Amino acid sequence: MAKKQKKQQAGGTPATVALAAAGVGFTVHAYEHDPASASYGEEAAEALGVSPDRVFKTLVADVDGELTVAVVPVAGQLDLKALASAVGGKRAAMADPAAAERTTGYVRGGISPLGQRKRLRTVLDASASGHETICVSAGRRGLEVELTPADLAALTSAVLAPIGRG
Repeated sequence: MAKKQKKQQAGGTPATVALAAAGVGFTVHAYEHDPASASYGEEAAEALGVSPDRVFKTLVADVDGELTVAVVPVAGQLDLKALASAVGGKRAAMADPAAAERTTGYVRGGISPLGQRKRLRTVLDASASGHETICVSAGRRGLEVELTPADLAALTSAVLAPIGRG
């Protein structure tokens, strides 16, 4: 991992501002986003030269009428039933993209679990704890932040649960 950063850079995103304010170590990774890319997360893993099981995507789901954030490896998919179960819900479905963008303050493909406009309940896939560091969106397409799973969980008050599959 490159040298850890704690300072906010000019043009920082709400996610990087939140990380800097929390005083945790993190590294920002930028890459040129290709608008034609079919998968934002897989594009990030490839561009950064990081295994797809260490790059996590941020998805927003509706669990029993409440928006909930799911953070899962880009190499797999979100198990909606497992997500609902992790937060004591009955049913989960992917949230309307416009509602996800409006609530988090981020655009699709750049939604970060950190620094959201409205703090949402968050579930981090349990596989994250098997890595020293993971990468998540830093708040815009083409920008990832690398940090420890423990720091991500603490800053988002995330529940760790097996919500990813395959």
